[in-house]
Amino acid sequence: MYPEMLVAPMRKELENVGFKSLMTAEDVEKALNDKTGTKLLVFNSVCGCAAGTGRPGVIKAVQNASKKPETLITVFAGQETEAVAKAREYTMPYPPSSPSVALFKNGELVHFVERHNIEGFSAEQIANNLQAAFDEFC
Repeated sequence: MYPEMLVAPMRKELENVGFKSLMTAEDVEKALNDKTGTKLLVFNSVCGCAAGTGRPGVIKAVQNASKKPETLITVFAGQETEAVAKAREYTMPYPPSSPSVALFKNGELVHFVERHNIEGFSAEQIANNLQAAFDEFC
C-alpha cells in the first residue's frame, strides 16, 4: 500500500468534484448493488497517466457534461485493496486496469475506459469519450 500522505491529494482531486471514496468491500457492495440510476466508478491510481490525463479528463467530463451520472464513486488501486478487488468483480469481463473508469446504468456495466484508453490520450479526449457515454446512457 502507498502512504496515505501520498494518496490523499490524488483522492481529494476526485472528492472535490463530488466523488465519494469507497474504502471497504462493503462500501462497494452497498453502492453497486443498488441497481437504480447511473453510477460512474473511477479506479484511481498513483501512476503518471492517472495524474496527467486520467483524473483531469474525468473531472472535465463531470464538470462540463450536460448529462452526467447520478452517483460518482471511486476506489484507489494499491490502497484499499479489498474495495478495489470487490469493485473489479463488477467490471468483469474486463481485466484489472488502473486507472480505469466504469459507467453503470441500472446495475449494468454500459461503458468502460481501460488504462490503454487513457495512457497516451489527452484529458480532452478522455473527457469527450466520457461525455459521449453520458449523453447516451445518462
